[in-house]
Amino acid sequence: MRCSQRRGMQRTTQNKSFKLKQLNCAMHANKTSLAKQKEGRDISVDMYPFIRKYKDGSIERFLRSPFVLASPDQGGNRGVTTRDVVVDKATGVSVRLFLPSRAADTAGRNRLPLVIYVHGGSFCTESAFGRTYHRYATSLAASAGALVVSVEYRLAPEFPIPAAYDDAWAALQWAASSSDPWLASYADWGRTFLAGDSAGGNIVYHTAVRASHEVNDDMMDIEGLIMVHPYFWGAKRLPSELAWADESEGASATAVFPPYGVDRLWPFVTAGQAGNDDPRIDPPASEVSSLACRRVLIAVAGKDTLRDRGLDLAARIRDHDAPWPWMTPGRREVTVVESEGEDHGFHLYCPLRATSKRLMGSIVEFINQQPSSSPANPMVFGVPTTPFKDVFGYGTTMKSWGTRSSMARNRAHGPGAHGPVWPSNKISVRLPMPAGNAHHKQHPLSAAAPWGCVMNKFF
Repeated sequence: MRCSQRRGMQRTTQNKSFKLKQLNCAMHANKTSLAKQKEGRDISVDMYPFIRKYKDGSIERFLRSPFVLASPDQGGNRGVTTRDVVVDKATGVSVRLFLPSRAADTAGRNRLPLVIYVHGGSFCTESAFGRTYHRYATSLAASAGALVVSVEYRLAPEFPIPAAYDDAWAALQWAASSSDPWLASYADWGRTFLAGDSAGGNIVYHTAVRASHEVNDDMMDIEGLIMVHPYFWGAKRLPSELAWADESEGASATAVFPPYGVDRLWPFVTAGQAGNDDPRIDPPASEVSSLACRRVLIAVAGKDTLRDRGLDLAARIRDHDAPWPWMTPGRREVTVVESEGEDHGFHLYCPLRATSKRLMGSIVEFINQQPSSSPANPMVFGVPTTPFKDVFGYGTTMKSWGTRSSMARNRAHGPGAHGPVWPSNKISVRLPMPAGNAHHKQHPLSAAAPWGCVMNKFF
C-alpha cells in the first residue's frame, strides 16, 4: 500500500473518531440539559426510582410495567382465562380474575382454592393490570390450580393510606358476596387465602386483621395468609438495621431498600399524617394475636432490608396464642421461607430463576396443603448460581442515595457449623457452608442453611 493511501485512511479514521466524539459530547450535553430541566420543575418529594412529586402537584412514576389486556384465550396464557370486574364504581376499585382451565373439568365436583392477591409497589406504583403482576398471578393460578382475584387498588400519594386498605377490604367483601359467576361456580370458600408481596403483604395483613374482627356472618373465613417480602417497619432500628452505618463493606453491597430510604416511605404515602412509629407498620402484640386465620406463610429474602421485620412478625404470630376457641391447640401454623442470597422482589423480576421457582413451589404447597394433614418436612433449596439481575435498575439507583453499606455480617460460621440451639417447636435443617463463605448474618428465626433457600415450619 502506498504511503499516500495509508495517510488517506488515517485521515478518514481520525475524521470519524472526531465526529463520534462530537456526537458523544452532544448526547452528554443533551442529557445534562434534560436533567437540569427536571430539576427546574421544583421537585417536592423525590423518591426516584419509584416516584417523584413536583411542587405543581404533578406526579411522575418510574417503576411500572406495560399494561396487559385481560383475555379469554387460555392457549396464550398458560391455560388461564382472565377477566376484569369493577368492584366499586365510586372509587374505581377493580379486580382481575384468573381462572385456570382445570376449573371447567372439576366444576360440580372439586372446587378451587380462592386467592385474593394484592400487588406490591411501595403503595404508590405498579398495577394488577401491568405485565409484572399479570404474569405472576397467571403463574400462581396455573401452578396452584387456584382462582386468583388480583386487586387493583388506589395508589398514594393521590389517594393516601388508608385508601389501599379500604380498597382491599372492598374487594374481599365483593368476593364474599359470590355475585360473580366464576366465584359462585368454582371457588371453595373453605380454602380462601389472602396473599400479597411487599406493600401488598402489609395490606393483606391488615385485611386479615379486619376480617378477624368482622361480625358479619356473610364474611368467609380466611384459611391462610401469605406475605412475601412484606413491608413492616418501625421508628426504632433493629440491630441488623443499625449495622448499615458501618461502611466497611462498601456501597456495592447495599440492598435494594436501605433503611434511610425506607424511613421516607410511610410519611410520604400517608400524606405526612403518620410516622414510622405508626402501628400499621409496627403492629402491636394484641393485634397480632387476634389473627383468626389458621395458617400463615411469610417469605423473606436474605439480602432484603425488610427481612428481619418479617421474621420478627412470624415469631410473634407463632408465639401468641390465638383467642379463638375453634383454633386448636390455640396456635397457628407458621411457615417461614427464606431465600438466601436474594433481594427484595427477585421472584417478580426474575421468575425463571431456580430460587423463584422454588419460592412459587412452597406457596403452591402451602395453598394445597390439607388443613388436617401434618406439615411437610422442611426443605433446603439450592444456592443461586448467578446473582439477582436488577432488570429495572431501581436497586442500583436506590444505592446511589447514599454510600452506606449493607448489613454487617454479625456472626461467623465455618464449614459444618451448627449454630445455636433453637426452640423445640421449630424444625430446621442446616447444611455445611460452601468454602469461601465464612460470614453470614443470622436471625434467631432463620436457623437456615447458609447460601440456600430454606423453608421452616412452626407449630
